[in-house]
Amino acid sequence: MNPEALAAAILAVLTPVADSLRPDEELGLTASDVVLDRPRNRDHGDWATNIAMRLAKRLGTNPRELAQRIADGLAAVDGIAAVDVAGPGFINIRLEAAAAGALAKTIVDAGSAYGTNDSQAGVSVNVEFVSANPTGPLHIAHTRWAALGDSIVRLLLASGAHAVREYYINDAGAQMERFARSVLAAAKGDPTPEDGYPGEYIADLARRVLEAHPALLELPEDEQLVVARDQAYEYQLAEIKSSLERFNVPFDVWFSERTLHAASDDGGPSLVDRAVDRLRAQGHVFDEEGAVWVRTTDFGDDKDRVIRRSNGEYTYFAADAAYYLNKGDRGFQNKIYLLGADHHGYVNRLKAVAGAAGEDPEKNIQVLIGQMVSINGARLSKRAGNIIEMDDLLNWLGPDALRYSLERSPADSPLDLDPELLQKRTNDNPVFYVQYAHARTHNVARNAAASGVDRSEFAPELLTHETESALLGALQEFPRLVAFAAQVREPHRIARYLEELAGLYHRWYDTCRVIPKGDDPLETVHRTRLWLNDATGQVLRNGLQLLGVTAPERM
Repeated sequence: MNPEALAAAILAVLTPVADSLRPDEELGLTASDVVLDRPRNRDHGDWATNIAMRLAKRLGTNPRELAQRIADGLAAVDGIAAVDVAGPGFINIRLEAAAAGALAKTIVDAGSAYGTNDSQAGVSVNVEFVSANPTGPLHIAHTRWAALGDSIVRLLLASGAHAVREYYINDAGAQMERFARSVLAAAKGDPTPEDGYPGEYIADLARRVLEAHPALLELPEDEQLVVARDQAYEYQLAEIKSSLERFNVPFDVWFSERTLHAASDDGGPSLVDRAVDRLRAQGHVFDEEGAVWVRTTDFGDDKDRVIRRSNGEYTYFAADAAYYLNKGDRGFQNKIYLLGADHHGYVNRLKAVAGAAGEDPEKNIQVLIGQMVSINGARLSKRAGNIIEMDDLLNWLGPDALRYSLERSPADSPLDLDPELLQKRTNDNPVFYVQYAHARTHNVARNAAASGVDRSEFAPELLTHETESALLGALQEFPRLVAFAAQVREPHRIARYLEELAGLYHRWYDTCRVIPKGDDPLETVHRTRLWLNDATGQVLRNGLQLLGVTAPERM
């Protein structure tokens, strides 16, 4: 019996009790309103609910009396072994061993689908993250957002949402012109411009540009800048994509900022031009001193924003507005932005754009601000000179250790990672601990096959050891946890769950044998335990997949 079935059973018992107490009032409850928790003390049962305490006042009765009436009804439900009322009205429920153990086969049969749910069905979400300027390599801060953003999308997809990963390429504006001047100066052998980009990677890009365009320096100066900019941009963007691919972070959409400023296919106004007109139609645009403003203070911003300067040039805010509107035009009702620690000022600005566009700033947009991450002993990039590159971190720590360690803490908490720990093959290393648990399930299955233990029998009522009960209880929690982690956008909940599950599995492994000992006969319980072993491996594998981390079969 899974939590959803148990909640439905509680509701079925509760409804006639409520009707008898308040016949004229419709409860209007669904099974999702019945909150179930795992008791910290396993002696209290498998599940507990406070539904009686929540409804007693509304039904005009004593919480404990209501709890007892619910408990009496639940005692007759198939699969429930015992029900007790504790304290002011908590209901503790113990399942029959067969009902609890049946989960092992359910998981094995479901395979990679176990944990998926429909809690986000019908929701369309655009998740924009990383979005580094294509003027240099990705660095350590981008690395954290790459891991978290990708896993948030994986959670949303697992929960039934239509979600995409989007990278906004800042390929327009002053930074691209500085980039072009830097590459061209390197191509000519000149010093880096005062406001240019330093680092050996600029020299590498210049060399590649000259190889592709041998006559570059014979062109007029303005043409040299265009060629240097566009060719170096192509090379640098390809490097960014390669780094993200190594990190197991695929993007569904690469959105160029240039498209916001380009005329439409029929020669009409650009997306930015149309964004101003649309916001004006909503009544939030005004003109003052020759400039065009958006009254963003109506939506909590600290000041109104200029969207077009008096000289006719658009501001960065104009691109932000046009980009936000474009996401809605592409069918995304919800937009998630993952921004760095130095972007707090963007929160109110982006929410104001949503409000000015006629959407709900508290519902249609979510801005997540991440904190900085540092890694002891990490060296500045030799190529870039002043940053710690993602590629260097991948070469040093590997994608699995790096991703897992970045994802196992909340995004808004600063991180200081210990590289020595992350490279250890010991239980002190969280990613090793979880991956080793998964590899151990496969080792058990291989040894079982060699000893003639298969899954030809399944008797869930035999899974009665306390370590089996604890393991099954944790396995049962996985789908609900996936749904919750998707809802709150917190992949770290999956990582911490996997560590707990790994610990429960290791304790079970130390106590319960899948393979008969010595000359002991092969019994049904051994075959049944193989189901539980394989179910645990499946959940560990599914959880690691949500984090973008591999699940090795041997270690």
